[in-house]
Amino acid sequence: MLPNFLSNPIMRRRLDTFVRNRRGFWSLWIFLLLLAVTVCAEGLANDKPLLVRYNGVWYVPVLQSYPETEFGGEFSTEADYRDPFVQELIVKKGGWLFWPPIPFSYDTVNYDLPSPAPAPPSPDNWLGTDDQGRDVTARLIYGFRISVLFGLVLTVLSSIIGVAAGAVQGYFGGATDLLFQRFIEIWSGMPQLYLLIILSNVIVPSFWWLLLIMLLFGWMALVGVVRAEFLRGRNLEYVRAARALGMSHGRIMFRHILPNAMVATLTFLPFILAGSVTTLTALDFLGFGLPPGNPSLGEMLAQGKDNLHAPWLGITAFVVIGLQLSLLVFIGEGVRDALDPRHTA
Repeated sequence: MLPNFLSNPIMRRRLDTFVRNRRGFWSLWIFLLLLAVTVCAEGLANDKPLLVRYNGVWYVPVLQSYPETEFGGEFSTEADYRDPFVQELIVKKGGWLFWPPIPFSYDTVNYDLPSPAPAPPSPDNWLGTDDQGRDVTARLIYGFRISVLFGLVLTVLSSIIGVAAGAVQGYFGGATDLLFQRFIEIWSGMPQLYLLIILSNVIVPSFWWLLLIMLLFGWMALVGVVRAEFLRGRNLEYVRAARALGMSHGRIMFRHILPNAMVATLTFLPFILAGSVTTLTALDFLGFGLPPGNPSLGEMLAQGKDNLHAPWLGITAFVVIGLQLSLLVFIGEGVRDALDPRHTA
C-alpha cells in the first residue's frame, strides 16, 4: 500500500511533475549525495586513523582519545598518530593503522610540503594547501558541511517564525496586521551588516551566535507570502463554516488554512537556503563570520584573493560554491513547477 500522502492524486501529480523535471530531480540527488558524504567528514578526512591494531587489541582513535603511553610511548597526552615514532611503536608490536582516504583534518598542518605554503596539488594534498599548510580538500569537505547545516538550521527556524507571524497577521487582520506590518518595516530597515560588525567586536562570533543574529532578521522572508494566503483563505466558505461551528482559531489556522499556505511557502525554501549559505559565505569572506581556523568556504575565497599566485585556492572555492548554489536553485525551480497547478506531468 502507498503511504497516505502518495495516495492523494494531487500529491502524485506533483511528484510526477518534479521527477519529470530532470534538472531539479538530479540536482536533488546530487545535493543529497554531497550532503551525506560531508556529514561523514570525520571518516573521510581525519588526522587520526579509523582503526588501530596494537598488541592484539583494537583501538578506534577517531571516536576515542588514547594516550601515547597506551602504545608504549613516553607521554600521557593524546598520541600523535602522524608522528613516525608513534607509528613505529605500533608496527613493532605487529600492529597496523587504517587511515581515512584523506589523512588530514581541516586544521592539520602538513609540515612535509615539497614547497613553501601554499603548496600546489600533489598526491598527498589533492587540491593543494592553503597559506598555513592545511589541506584544501579536507577544509573543503568540512566547510561544505558547515555551510549547508548552517543554512538548513537557519531556514527551518526562520520559516517556523515567519509562517507563525504571517499566519497571525493574515488571519486576524485589522489592528494586529497593521501593527505587525509597521514593526516589520522598521525591523527590516535595521542595518544587519553594521550590527554584525559591531557585535563581532563585543562578543566572539561562533556558529550559534551567528545563527541567532541572522535569525533575528531572516524570519521576515516568508511573512508576506503566508500573510497573503491567510488573508485570502480566512474568507473562504469552509473557513467561515468552521468558525460558525465554534472551532478554535488555532485549529482553523493550522488545520484548514495553513496546508494551502504551505504550497507557496515550500516553493521559497530552497531559495531561502541558498540565500543563507551565501550570507554565511560573504560574512566569512569579510572576516565577520565564524572564528578564525574554522573551515569555511568564504575563508577559502579570502585566501584565494590574498594568494593570487596560488590559483587553486580561489578556483576550488568558486567551483564548490557555484555548484552548491546552482543545485539549490535547480531544486527550487523543480519544486516551484511541481507545486504550480498549471504544470502537468
